Order: sequence, then C-alpha cells, then structure tokens
Amino acid sequence: MAGLSTLILLLCAAKDVMPSSPHWKPTWPSYRVPVILPQSTLNLDKPQFDAEARLEVVSPCGPACHKSSPLPTYEEVKNYLSYETLYANGSLTETEVGIYILSSSSSDGSRGKSRTKRQIYGYDSRFSIFGKDFLLNYPFSTSVKLSTGCTGTLVAEKHVLTAAHCIHDGKSYVKGAQKLRVGFLKPKVKDGSKGSNITNSAMPEKMKFQWIRVKRTHVPKGWIKGNANDIGMDYDYALLELKKPHKRKFMKIGVSPPARHLPGGRIHFSGYDNDRPGNLVYRFCDVKDETYDLLYQQCDAQPGASGSGVYVRMWKRQNHKWERKIIGIFSGHQWVDMNGTPQDFNVAVRITPLKYAQICYWIKGNYLDCREG
Repeated sequence: MAGLSTLILLLCAAKDVMPSSPHWKPTWPSYRVPVILPQSTLNLDKPQFDAEARLEVVSPCGPACHKSSPLPTYEEVKNYLSYETLYANGSLTETEVGIYILSSSSSDGSRGKSRTKRQIYGYDSRFSIFGKDFLLNYPFSTSVKLSTGCTGTLVAEKHVLTAAHCIHDGKSYVKGAQKLRVGFLKPKVKDGSKGSNITNSAMPEKMKFQWIRVKRTHVPKGWIKGNANDIGMDYDYALLELKKPHKRKFMKIGVSPPARHLPGGRIHFSGYDNDRPGNLVYRFCDVKDETYDLLYQQCDAQPGASGSGVYVRMWKRQNHKWERKIIGIFSGHQWVDMNGTPQDFNVAVRITPLKYAQICYWIKGNYLDCREG
C-alpha cells in the first residue's frame, strides 16, 4: 500500500513528548491511535493442544536485522492483526479485522538457528519480593502466574496480558491451554487469623496461589502465522479473559514512547522466574536499542518471566498525577551478531498504536473508548 511508511511516521508522532521547560517531567504523550474493528468471524476446527509449553523463545535477528526488514503491505498488516479466539470449551474462531484512519506496523521475515543463550548479565540485579505488604500491594499485585508456567499482568477487571508463546508455539496451542488458569498470590491463613494485621514477624509470611480459570484467549495471527522466527517476536502477545473478576487493582496499557523519552531510559517488570520458585522477582534496567515493534534490554531474567508486563511511571498531564502504564510484554532472549561480536539481549514487544487499538478493543469491545493511548 502506497504511503505506508508515511503512515508509520504519523502513528509514531505524538504531542507533548519533548521537554518544554527546565522543570519538565517525563510526561505520557498523547497518541491518536487507529481503529481496528472485526469484519468477519469463522469457526475453526478444535485445536489438538499438542505443543509443549515453552517458557522462552529465541531469535537471532537483532536490531539491525529488524530495522532493515521491508515494511509490510496494508493487507499483510491486516492479516497480522487478525486473531484467533480460543474458548474454555475448546472451540476456536478466527476473526478478520479492518484498520481505519491510520494503519501501519512492522515485521520481520528473518529466520535463523538459536544459539547458546544466557539471561543474566554480570551481577544478578533481580530482587525477590517477600511479604504480603509488598506482594499484595500495587504494582507487584498486578503480576500473576499462568498454569503453563509463564507470567501475566492484570490490565482490566477480568483481563490478563501475557506472551503468545505461553499458550501457542506459533503452530499449535500448548498442552494445558484449554484448561488455562491464572494464579494470584495470597497469604496462607492459619488458626482463624484472617484479617489480622501482623507485619513485624521475623519470618516472611507464607503465600499460596489462588487460581481462576480463563474464559477465552485472543492471539494475533502475526504470531500464529508460522513461528517466532518468521517475523521475529513482533506479535508475541496475547490477552486472557477470566471467568470472573479478580477484584484487584490493575495496570492500564499505554502506547510505548520512544526509549529516549522513558524516565532514565529505563523499564521495569516483575515475573515468576523459574530459578526462584514461588517468588515474585522484580527488576529494572536501561533500554539498549529499539525498533518500531521491539525494545532491546539486558534486564536479568530467566524462563518463567516471559509474559511479564513491562512498565514505566510518567506524569499524566490530563489527570495531574503520576501514573504507571504497561508499554510492552517481556518476550524472551535474542542472540545477536553485532559486527562479528556476539551479544545477547532480552526482548520486549512494544505496545504500538496498532497493538494498543487491538488490545484495547479486546478488553472494552468498543473502539470509542480506545481512541487515545
């Protein structure tokens, strides 16, 4: 589609992103997002649920590789943003979408073999979060555990954002996806002590997971199209709708600003790394590079943290307050050949204006509530 590169530039444009005074605060930009609406829905055969759950995905295509990839056509973008919906009874549908006003995206057609990987960079800078005073309070309370082993983040009263590879390997749904559950950490209650406010115990209070079943799951066709290496990790995200409200504070999603506009150039996320079973692990680090769809960083992480919501805290000018928003989804690991020197990154999928419009519509079912990211 002619002019697609111009549309991408328009979608990237935002107001109020640059400092305007010596007292400037890192401020959430105001984006005008496109409208993404369902056009038709088809019933598909029930999936086999025969894929092995992977707690991480690996791709050798780094920033330069992604930046040099050709822009997709308008029809390709619509195909990537169309989606499958999996229901708890095992039924499956495919929904084609239309994109209106502005439409763009980027993707990657690279392929490659995975290489030796690591996800801890020098000194391990992760922090295990202990005690109900932290685990049950915002923002840590928004992190939840998926029964397939990944992490997710609460983004609405009944919705959880996670990585697509946690429930689909690109070709088939994973074992356990049909009976997918989401776990919420809660303190273990003993001898009628429910409601007590004892916080000075010498030992951290023991926690347990309370599980809620998932009603339905949305996965973009950009991920299902083949596998992660077909178009990089650009569409490694999914939205889960719970069977009942979780009754916790959640974190809103937002369009990812350019890395240079993030406070300190840093991102934050918490997840259930599998090398620290039962612990919620928090970390933050600098963004090293970015493409239109991905953030490259070296936050220490292990498998199990995949699907964590990547967030930042910035000033919300309209509400005159600081606000945290999820701007990406932690996907996994990439081993990159940087001019002959091997270098590895951990990668997060950015919430672009198009992805914001799609995820917001999945949550709200009304595009009128999704016009600004």
